[in-house]
Parts: sequence; C-alpha cells; structure tokens
Amino acid sequence: MAEELTLETVQKALDGEAPLNSIFGFTPEQIGGIASLGYELYEQGKMEEATQVFRGLIALDESNYLGYAGLGAVALAQEPPALDMAVNFLTRATQLNGSDPSIYANLGEAYLRQAKFAEAAQAFEKALDLDPEEEDPGANRARAIIDGMEIVMAELQKMES
Repeated sequence: MAEELTLETVQKALDGEAPLNSIFGFTPEQIGGIASLGYELYEQGKMEEATQVFRGLIALDESNYLGYAGLGAVALAQEPPALDMAVNFLTRATQLNGSDPSIYANLGEAYLRQAKFAEAAQAFEKALDLDPEEEDPGANRARAIIDGMEIVMAELQKMES
C-alpha cells in the first residue's frame, strides 16, 4: 500500500530533500516500464522523445541509474556524438549501478571515440567481467569492438614489418 501523501512530503520533494517520486509513488515496476518506453523511443530513433523520458526518470528519482544511462546512450548516438555529455551521464549511471554491463560498454565506446584508450579499456573490461556468460548485448558489442581493434592492430603491425 502506498504511503499517505502529506504536505511535509510534498515540501521535501519541492525543496529537493526527497525524490519527486515520493509524491507520485511509482513502483519499481512502473519506473522500469517508463525506462522501457524511453529505450523503445531510443531504438526507434526518436531521440528528443527518449531524452524527455530519461530526464523525467531523473526528475522522479535522481538515484535511479536508468535515466542517466539512457541520456548517455542518446548523447552517444547524436550526430555528431556529444561525447563529454555521454561520459558524464554514463559515469553517473555506473556510480548508481555498477552491475550493468551495457552501461560500461557504452562508456567504453565514448572513451574510445575520445581517444582515451586506457579509460576505454577499463570500461570494456568491466563490461566483459560483468557478463561472463556472454549474454548481454552491450557487453557483446564491447567484445566485437575489442575484436575489431585487435584485427586492426594486427594489420598495422604487418604493415610496419
């Protein structure tokens, strides 16, 4: 049963001392549904709408990593990509939930595009460590990026010899 809404709860939310969701009372399942909607919009290329949904998730509860992860993915998908913004959002998402390999894969890609190779390697390694069964699509994308980089490096070495 949901908590009774009080003037004190509303005031705390307005003062930034409590999440906005303390007013609305969305369940974790409902929050997950909102995040899924944002992801679907992102997958359909509706970046403005996805951004609104992900910002809404953060407004509801700043401690929920899904909004930050979504905004990071959107920033990475922009043309041209907003790499600094992607790194900031994805880093925040990893701070809130360090167990999602897709976030680390996206973070690794953002670092790679910034030519921050050590940071990219660390993020990709974390994505792989979190997905030993090789089931997560994001971690598998990280694996493909790493495999592609290894092929390029081998070809460059051949050209130098």
